[in-house]
Amino acid sequence: MFEAIANVLKIPDLRNRILFTLAMLAVYRLGIFIPAPGVDRIALSEFFADTQGTLFGMYNMFSGGALEQFSVFVLGIMPYISASIIMQLGQVVVPRIERIKAEGQSGTKKINQYTRYLTIGIAIIQSFAISFSLEQMKTLGGTDVVIDAGWGFRLMTVLTMTAGSCFVMWLGEQITDRGVGQGASLIITAGIIAAMPAGARNLLQKVSIGELSLLTTVLLFGFMFLVTAAIVYVERGQYRVPVQYAKRVVGRKVYGGQSTFLPLKVNVSGVIPPIFASSLMMFPATIGAFVPHPLFEALSTAFLPGTWVYNVTYIVLIIGFTFFYTAVTFNPVDVADNLRKHGGFVPGIRPGKQTAEFLDRILMRLTTGGAIYLAVVCILPTVLVSAYGVPFYFGGTSLLIIVGVCMQTVAQIEGHLLTQHYDGISEKKSRGGRRKLQTQNQQK
Repeated sequence: MFEAIANVLKIPDLRNRILFTLAMLAVYRLGIFIPAPGVDRIALSEFFADTQGTLFGMYNMFSGGALEQFSVFVLGIMPYISASIIMQLGQVVVPRIERIKAEGQSGTKKINQYTRYLTIGIAIIQSFAISFSLEQMKTLGGTDVVIDAGWGFRLMTVLTMTAGSCFVMWLGEQITDRGVGQGASLIITAGIIAAMPAGARNLLQKVSIGELSLLTTVLLFGFMFLVTAAIVYVERGQYRVPVQYAKRVVGRKVYGGQSTFLPLKVNVSGVIPPIFASSLMMFPATIGAFVPHPLFEALSTAFLPGTWVYNVTYIVLIIGFTFFYTAVTFNPVDVADNLRKHGGFVPGIRPGKQTAEFLDRILMRLTTGGAIYLAVVCILPTVLVSAYGVPFYFGGTSLLIIVGVCMQTVAQIEGHLLTQHYDGISEKKSRGGRRKLQTQNQQK
């Protein structure tokens, strides 16, 4: 481990990328503590003490506590992620966006620009909704969260939150371009990890006052370890489809004829389905908290985390989003056409339509297993929350994000190390070749 860290620090480019990533994350965490105007933060903290299991509690977790402190980074990276998902879906549904994507690098730049514009629009809508919701918030003692409600507060909140979201989006893009890892994912992970010390402290307080026994706490951490191991095992799992490339004779040289494989991940959709499902499941409880109507109150009670209605609906949503997002991100027909164009084929399967059908059958089985895995990982911690009162940020969605992003970042660092290793070998070979040529010229 220490040798690997030393190898990383020896490479100037990789070292600079890691330091740049850490600096950008530090700027993001610093912005979390810059307050926005117009809110009584003591009253807001008291309100959030009762929001575990609602949309506000979940959004506060993903923002790293920015919503609880009413920071300038309240919206965080979530508007950008929502815009990215909408643009990805648009590439399949809207023909014009699909044609722009087919333009290559210039089309990618246009889509990225449209994503930024859409991020601003989503941030404006969300910030207005949050400002309106804050005006309705009251603590149990009847204290208003907003000091001076009105359009002045709403416009100031929209301007502050939208500017903060655009800055966080810029930080994420800088990390992706000049750092290590995917910027948006690292920002979300940093927010979740920052909330974990408070969760651990609350857990220790419950143990000290006798709400949780020591044995239960040990079993809880053992369960978290097993869930983390299962996530690592499944996220690294893949099904390798054998691919054979036909031989081509060009002049006196023979090209192709090699055997390789097409890797298909067990969980193609990643962590997107649990995030979508969690957002939808939090709406009934959140609406019931603000709309004093018997219907909404009944829905809020029925969809409390831990109830059978909540668990069944949550599982159905996760499975449905898993199949939907996999179908959007992986197209067997395109993969089969690319294999055929490059002279590749699956042994025993005809190129073209039959290959696409074969890949689709395999993908359907993998997606079924991946959907069950996501549902189990996300629903078991919810049962623990309802049974033992474990903080929300110890849930399966949080572990999925943290473990998945860490694995992705480590894989990118290993890729940089491998590239530098091959560069070093190439440099040695070129130097050796030059020396050999100089020696032969001297002998002549």
